[in-house]
Amino acid sequence: MTPTEIKAGSASDIKVDDVNLGFLLVAATDARSRAYAPYSAFPVGAAVLTESGAIYSGCNVESASYPLGCCAERVAIYKAVSDGHKRITCVLVITDTTPPAAPCGGCRQVIYEFGPEAEVICTNLAGNVRVTDMPTLLPFGFGGSELPPR
Repeated sequence: MTPTEIKAGSASDIKVDDVNLGFLLVAATDARSRAYAPYSAFPVGAAVLTESGAIYSGCNVESASYPLGCCAERVAIYKAVSDGHKRITCVLVITDTTPPAAPCGGCRQVIYEFGPEAEVICTNLAGNVRVTDMPTLLPFGFGGSELPPR
């Protein structure tokens, strides 16, 4: 799939610029091709855009001890954070499901931690798109500001 194949009624709602959208799609698609999903057979790719404009990608990595696996969204975010980026503005997730799959609850919490207002673009190999944002995906999100002062 190429970046120009993103198409859907909701695609016009995408806030990220076309250049970054293309880079995010390529990065997430490439990451998906490296997913380690021998148990679920559900490869997922993700890419995040940081506040500074850097893009990080990730794929899901499973383990025979199922709870020890990690979702593509979290892999991408953790890579960005490990390089010093603390804010993300957009997350793109690509799967081979119809409709495109949204991030799981755990990933929503991690996305919220680093991008409480982030745009979330869910797409699939057919080019279908669902566009939303973190306030919609995780209403009344819980973050550091909800914790008591140290």
